[in-house]
Amino acid sequence: MQRITSFQEETETLRQILFALQGESQQKKNEDIVHHRLPAYVQHMDRLGDTELDLVSSQRPANLTTPSRNFFSTFLPQGKRAPAKTPQASGSSPTQSSMGRKDTAANHVVKCKDPTPARESKQVFITGVTVESSTGTSRQRRQQDHEKERKELFSKPIQQNVERKGESSDSETHTEVTSDPTDSPTNPARGSADIGGGLEQPFIKLSQEEYGEHHSSIMHCRVDSSGRRVASLDVDGVIKVWSFNPIMQTKATIMSKSPLLSLEWATKPDRLLLLGSGVGTVRLYDTDAKKNLYEMAIDEAHPRILSLAYSPSGTSFVCSAAAHARTGSVSEAVSRVALPVSGKLLLWDTKTIKQQLQFSLEPGPVAINCTAFNHNGNLLVTGAADGVIRLFDMQRYESAMSWKAHDGEVYSVEFSYDENTVFSIGEDGKFIQWNIHRSGVKQSEYSLPQDATGPFVLSGYSGYKQVQVPRGRLFAFDSEGQHVLTCSSNGGLIYRLNKGETGLESVLPLGGHKAPVVTVDWCSAVDCGTCLTASMDGKIKLSTLLAQKS
Repeated sequence: MQRITSFQEETETLRQILFALQGESQQKKNEDIVHHRLPAYVQHMDRLGDTELDLVSSQRPANLTTPSRNFFSTFLPQGKRAPAKTPQASGSSPTQSSMGRKDTAANHVVKCKDPTPARESKQVFITGVTVESSTGTSRQRRQQDHEKERKELFSKPIQQNVERKGESSDSETHTEVTSDPTDSPTNPARGSADIGGGLEQPFIKLSQEEYGEHHSSIMHCRVDSSGRRVASLDVDGVIKVWSFNPIMQTKATIMSKSPLLSLEWATKPDRLLLLGSGVGTVRLYDTDAKKNLYEMAIDEAHPRILSLAYSPSGTSFVCSAAAHARTGSVSEAVSRVALPVSGKLLLWDTKTIKQQLQFSLEPGPVAINCTAFNHNGNLLVTGAADGVIRLFDMQRYESAMSWKAHDGEVYSVEFSYDENTVFSIGEDGKFIQWNIHRSGVKQSEYSLPQDATGPFVLSGYSGYKQVQVPRGRLFAFDSEGQHVLTCSSNGGLIYRLNKGETGLESVLPLGGHKAPVVTVDWCSAVDCGTCLTASMDGKIKLSTLLAQKS
């Protein structure tokens, strides 16, 4: 009986110990669960992806934060740029916001920690593993958020740019025009639309660049036949050969001991350049090799090479040689002599480097100021100091017709687009279209201001005045011959050629110059054209136009 009672007491004691051990184990288990619970910022890491991304972005260098946003904002005017995306509420920085959230979670972890070293180290290990896995999820989340933000940055500004493209172009043009006090204060596109009676603007000026390597007034500025290179000559005899596509870059600089008066690009091959001097020589210069290929002595009695024209066939060129001006100056235009200066018109063969023939100039030997071939080289038109235009048949090498065109000298002459007429500008300030099938018959006649026809005058301080007689091309046509580019006091001016009594219609002033423009050229390629305007201060403006097809 005593054994049974003793056994029951031992059993009860063991049961109490067992219950106590079970309770202690359960308490330890609960405590472990509490102390090893993931921190709040780890549990909700997927919800805090944006905040963490903001923190990372705020810690990057300033020049690496949002390059796409800054890039596209440059295409919009200053007052029309898209507002930057603000992920945080106003008054709080990303660093403060995200750090505040993490500090709160860290305080929560400290309160729940057990001071026991073993359990603390165990908690750190388990938390570290969990954080690593949660960080992988967060990284994926951040990547998704980054892709979303990137799409927004690349889509919104582009849409705004497309919608406001025309508006931005007008704004830029307006700013450029009003920056020059000599230009019209109105938008040239809108102004020309009003002039044209509400007609659509034929050209949009996309850009205007400046070539400023010359230090004196420009005489000639010509684009080669391929439209890749430009050759420009100033009054100091310095020639620059440069390209503008894709970037503006000087390819060669040509300097000569003797003065240079004229230049012309060869047609075949187009890398060759003809240079006419003031001492009776013509040089054939290779712009790629940057060296002279030949130097031809033309005529000692007529040393001034006033004009050069290369035949489209690529085998010959025409050279205009004149005696010294009786005024003793190449560019002096104040005093004029009654009798024209004597001159010759010669044809040279580029294969044999010999003079092929001399043209007969009736009524007498006279200085030829300008020359131009038609598209196939069968016709040659010239304008002389006696005001006479002469048309030559290049198959028979004889004069086909001639007529008195201007009172005073003929400064510039060109064939029309259809080559049934010839245009000329003379000292009398007239721009005339002539019918080549009927000698001396005017197709149309327009009066231009002196700043378009010359002589050109540049005034300065202390009574300084520079006068320059036109030497280069004074007008140039677009690819379809419907518009003409002329000189003006502050830039090129484009007119529409209208038939009948309406005359010339101003459609687009190019502007950009602070000195009179003395020569122009127009290089056309498909819908984009490049206008060159060169002035007396040595600056050359390159304006890129976009033709709007109606």
